[in-house]
Amino acid sequence: MSGPVRAAAGPRVVLVGPPASGKTTVGTRLAGELGTGFRDTDHDVEVETGTSVADLFLTHGEPHFRTLEERAVARALAEHDGVLALGGGAVTSAATRALLVEHGRAGGTVVWLDVDLASAAKRVGLSRDRPILGVNPRQMLRTMLATRAPLYGEVATLHLQTGSRPVADVVADVRAALPAVGSTP
Repeated sequence: MSGPVRAAAGPRVVLVGPPASGKTTVGTRLAGELGTGFRDTDHDVEVETGTSVADLFLTHGEPHFRTLEERAVARALAEHDGVLALGGGAVTSAATRALLVEHGRAGGTVVWLDVDLASAAKRVGLSRDRPILGVNPRQMLRTMLATRAPLYGEVATLHLQTGSRPVADVVADVRAALPAVGSTP
């Protein structure tokens, strides 16, 4: 059985963006529509370590988690051929950004799912499974959205606002931007 012909090796689509931008929701639906697998690098780290991302942050600190995340992203970019969602902070690694830029240059699709502060704050609520947001989630989100935006922009081949848009519309926009099956670069 052969799959769709793609311009680049590696994932068909890589999703990047801040927490609460819809990477998991859009990614799982997109993978289902494309008939391919979905992979999340935060989940990969949790499986590798046997603990949650939140516990890794609390027990070992953010730098330790970012090292694990960097390795998980490199592995997933090399191994996975479906839809790949990266943790919101994965782009803070220069090595990860270089891999994503190269993936895009090789014809891969890297989608920045962007979200406004009000929508992100509403989606996150007081979620304890997002340790980076700490004590004041709204302020942390505001800072994160501002400081990471240039990093997402550096790696993205497509920039989509998610905000209050229906998931189906976002998925349709990603699908429309994908190279046609059987196309060549």
